[in-house]
Amino acid sequence: MDLVALQGLLDNASFAVLFVTMLVYWVGAAFPGIPVLSGLGTTGMAIANITMAALLAARWLEAGYFPLSNLYESLFFLAWGITTMHLIAENMSKSRLVGVATAPVAMGITAFAALSLSDDMQASAPLVPALKSNWLMMHVSVMMFSYATLMVGSVLAIAFLLVTRGQNIELRGSSVGTGAYRLTRSQSPETPAVANPISTASDGSQLRGSTAVLEAPSTSTSVSLSPQRLSLADTLDNISYRIIGLGFPLLTIGIISGAVWANEAWGSYWSWDPKETWALITWLVFAAYLHARITKGWQGRRPALLAAMGFVVVWVCYLGVNLLGKGLHSYGWFL
Repeated sequence: MDLVALQGLLDNASFAVLFVTMLVYWVGAAFPGIPVLSGLGTTGMAIANITMAALLAARWLEAGYFPLSNLYESLFFLAWGITTMHLIAENMSKSRLVGVATAPVAMGITAFAALSLSDDMQASAPLVPALKSNWLMMHVSVMMFSYATLMVGSVLAIAFLLVTRGQNIELRGSSVGTGAYRLTRSQSPETPAVANPISTASDGSQLRGSTAVLEAPSTSTSVSLSPQRLSLADTLDNISYRIIGLGFPLLTIGIISGAVWANEAWGSYWSWDPKETWALITWLVFAAYLHARITKGWQGRRPALLAAMGFVVVWVCYLGVNLLGKGLHSYGWFL
């Protein structure tokens, strides 16, 4: 079997499947009355996930090492991780609208890897000495999967901001911390709209189906949201929080394993290499996100803005430092 030709077939197939899947999710969101589209979207993401797993397996067999040594391989591993986390998030939320946000990200990554990178950058090559270690699988795979997980959580937070139109709403879901919203808090002209899933509220909120909405005072310029939007916002907020809560410990494990590998390869646990520095910045951003949610009870727009910033920081850590400057982690990328 020609494994090189098989890889070329699989990477183009992954892009094509994800492109069609993205359109299915978008059409399904625009026309929710077509029930067959929801199942097609999930099936498409599952097929893309299997296709990329087969691509990485073929690469592993052909090259003889775990396929995470260059940009092409890491992009497909990242896309595979995103589709995996998408399937988990979709199963947790029971909402097919998750794919509206995650499918374009996975499709864009595969398009860049399969269609934009030159043949030389797509070809496998012998490992440089620093990568000839069992730590390659341990450290790099955990870091890449943490990036994929944090990206999915951040994209869902961005979707929350779009669904709520950037309004400062507070949600009483299952994702509350010790400082969560209290129904008995006093009203003020700045009080935001509140999505509250209980049937009766002591603050005079009005019931709309299963969602109670605290109307802003007449002086407020906020636009009222429909019960459907508030229900979707609550789901996105909750799932985003849970997915980021999974990605953060993975990032922590990845950074620790990288420090151990760095000491073994370079004689120092931490050298303030650009990649290391931005990995620390990424860790601090998402640590702030989780701290705000768990101890301060933040929900809604403020943590979503933090997660949106985290999405940008993850991309800077993953690609930006390799585009903007050289460091100990720059081999196998652009510079």
